Amino acid sequence: MINRAIGLVFGLLLLVPGAASAAALQEALAAQLRAGVGTAATDDEIETLTVLERFYQERALEPLWVQESGAGPRARELSELLAAADLDALDPRDYGAEPIAALLGAAKPAQLAELEVRLTLGLIRFVADLGQGRTTPHVADPELFVFREEVRKETVLAQVALAQDLTLFVDSYRPQTSRYDRQKVALAEYRALATQGGWQPLPEGPTLKPSMTDPRIGLLRERLRLWGDLKAADDAAEAGGDPDFYDDALVDAVKWMQYRHGLTQDGAVGKKTLAALNVSIETRLEQMVLNLERRRWMPDDLGRRHIFVNLADQLLKLVDGEKTLLDMPVVVGKPYHSTPVFSHEMTYLVMNPYWNVPPSIARKELLPKIKDDVSYLASNNFTLFSDWSSGASVVDPHTVDWAGVNRNNFPYKLRQGSGDGNALGRVKFMFPNRFNIYLHDTPAKTLFGKDQRTFSHGCIRVSDPPGLAEAVLTSTGGWSLDRINATIDSGERRIVTLKQPLPVHIGYLTSWVNKDGSVHFRTDVYGRDAKLAEALLGARAGGWR
Repeated sequence: MINRAIGLVFGLLLLVPGAASAAALQEALAAQLRAGVGTAATDDEIETLTVLERFYQERALEPLWVQESGAGPRARELSELLAAADLDALDPRDYGAEPIAALLGAAKPAQLAELEVRLTLGLIRFVADLGQGRTTPHVADPELFVFREEVRKETVLAQVALAQDLTLFVDSYRPQTSRYDRQKVALAEYRALATQGGWQPLPEGPTLKPSMTDPRIGLLRERLRLWGDLKAADDAAEAGGDPDFYDDALVDAVKWMQYRHGLTQDGAVGKKTLAALNVSIETRLEQMVLNLERRRWMPDDLGRRHIFVNLADQLLKLVDGEKTLLDMPVVVGKPYHSTPVFSHEMTYLVMNPYWNVPPSIARKELLPKIKDDVSYLASNNFTLFSDWSSGASVVDPHTVDWAGVNRNNFPYKLRQGSGDGNALGRVKFMFPNRFNIYLHDTPAKTLFGKDQRTFSHGCIRVSDPPGLAEAVLTSTGGWSLDRINATIDSGERRIVTLKQPLPVHIGYLTSWVNKDGSVHFRTDVYGRDAKLAEALLGARAGGWR
């Protein structure tokens, strides 16, 4: 009798509408997953849907986001997060934000199953893009040797199933640095400027200088007010002054604007400053989008103590924690000898180095000078070796029939001795790498005074080698600036090994925001913005920022 009653109750439960729709939802979810795998267009889509199918099978097709009665609160929260992806300079369309929002009111099992799968796919793609970037750096640009830490789909699914706070979970995949956060804030501010109409180009004309009066100065004043370079409290025009007069406060504002754009801070508006003022807001927005992507490639932890060289800015910084210990202008590769982007560790430095001339430079640049005058070698402190082997012998250049030597027939090795005329200067900072790129001194000091410093064959010339050496060797101990200079003055070749390797990051940023809130832009000297824009935005490059 009891067994019969239990059976009757069980049978009645099967007729309950909620129980029946739950089973229907599971069946619809299984069908949706199978159909998705069958229609996937790329290998990545097939892999992703296969991972999803395995995940849901292991949890007996229990949904994460929907219930038999409709979309749950987490579904709506995730939908809002995906729709707000543009705050991170990502495109909500990549995560199906609109179709998801349209399905939030669904009630039928098939629609709810579609919503469930779309939400999970959107989440996986969104956090992967936040955590590793949308693009593969070396594919976007062969000169980028940046290797992202992969976001694993299985890990995302396992973690989100247990996550108590969905917003915090998604946020954990963003770069956990204030540098990224500051750029996001600036992007939002510039987008707000764009919605208000942005700005119009300033007219061409003679250089605007302090104490001049010119109608264009009034337009300059408005622009600097708009950008925040000129504060209302400092604007004489606010107190009834002549807006077209180039006063001292405007000079300071122009200098600050020039600082933010990597220009000579002379307080005058010449061709370069006018060109920077006339870059459109659309271009500035695109720069911010591209550089947020570059930030996503970078590790959060660059090393407590590290060197960062921004090739677009041609500036080196030595950083310890949140403090910049020193910075200095550098010379980097010419556009056709562009310095690659990569990271490595500095392990030693050489004082009074000699220079083994790379074969390409010897053949293309030095050989014509040698053929023109063989004494060029002696007068520039070069030694000629028979070849590049360890047992190579020294060759008297006067015994060589240089008329029969050409670029394709140059077996010799050239080494320049240490001294003031050495191409590497007096100090070389070594972080051995496959690109044969390093930091070094240079006898060509005048180049550091230029706004754009792209003059080398790829290596990075530093403006204050003794100062950098002192800072680098602080943790090694025993190397004061006086001792460094004395060693340099002695002419003795000296190798100093660092007590602890020092991370060196060679990067490329054309936009960033400093801790003081100042928004910086630099010229795309290597054309890498254009390559990244094509890879990141593609056909949307002109229409979505």
